[in-house]
Amino acid sequence: MFKRMKEDIKTVFDQDPAARSTLEVVLTYSGIHAIWSHRIAHALYKRKLYFLARVISQVSRFFTGIEIHPGAVIGRRFFIDHGMGVVIGETCEIGDDVIVYQGVTLGGTGKEKGKRHPTIENNALIATGAKVLGNIVIGANSKVGAGSVVLKNVPANSTVVGIPGRIVIRDGVKLKHDLNHSDLPDPILDKFIELEKKIKEICDEVNIS
Repeated sequence: MFKRMKEDIKTVFDQDPAARSTLEVVLTYSGIHAIWSHRIAHALYKRKLYFLARVISQVSRFFTGIEIHPGAVIGRRFFIDHGMGVVIGETCEIGDDVIVYQGVTLGGTGKEKGKRHPTIENNALIATGAKVLGNIVIGANSKVGAGSVVLKNVPANSTVVGIPGRIVIRDGVKLKHDLNHSDLPDPILDKFIELEKKIKEICDEVNIS
């Protein structure tokens, strides 16, 4: 247990340049508090102590602003940056070295039974405010842009942006933008620019100023 806690603290230092000391991380980082609370709740959940597990998860939610269902399976070195408003559903499966930013929802799409929440594979990044919904897979090393809504599977080594999410980078074939999650391509804006160009062409044809 202490080895995993030490690994979690090291992950914070690896991912967050604002982290200054171990004491600061242990006492003030809500993401790490939520992960540690989830480990306890998940252990109880696996032993079918559902009520107690849920109580712990709700207490953690109250203090951290992060809601992780005790049934969710989370791998190692999971990092939640800031974390307020993060929601992770019951049947979520999250691999190792995954990064999630504030406002992210890993949720379901209805009242279906069974596996109804996303699977996030190793080294994926889910940026601020993104919504990943349903029994879908976000492939290893993939990135979901800020504010995106993803409803379909995302292959490994891809970048997805927009509503609904569209793949804009795959297997190293990039657009002119880099992979900074705050500066990703905007396919919706591109479509508006294309429509504006078409409208101008039609206006020119019929001599409308």
